[in-house]
Amino acid sequence: MKAFRVTGVAPFGSMRQAFSLDLPALNAGDAEHQTYSIMGSRHKAKRRTIDINSVEEIDPRTSTEPRITDHFREEIAAAGGSIAPTREEE
Repeated sequence: MKAFRVTGVAPFGSMRQAFSLDLPALNAGDAEHQTYSIMGSRHKAKRRTIDINSVEEIDPRTSTEPRITDHFREEIAAAGGSIAPTREEE
């Protein structure tokens, strides 16, 4: 499995808004399919209304997404920890 960052534009209610998702997937096509599935499930967006701009492989240590940190937990720890900037709670 690899980590991918999918960016694009999708309808959220009555507006179209940019989104970015970090996902563990086998390849770029699988990451794209998961994105369509998640956006359809969460926001009732149809595949034809979602515009995916890019699907790129990322280093799992640069992501703060819980799905990525959980899936690559051992790999991140073995590499010396996360290199993503931590956000403080407000």
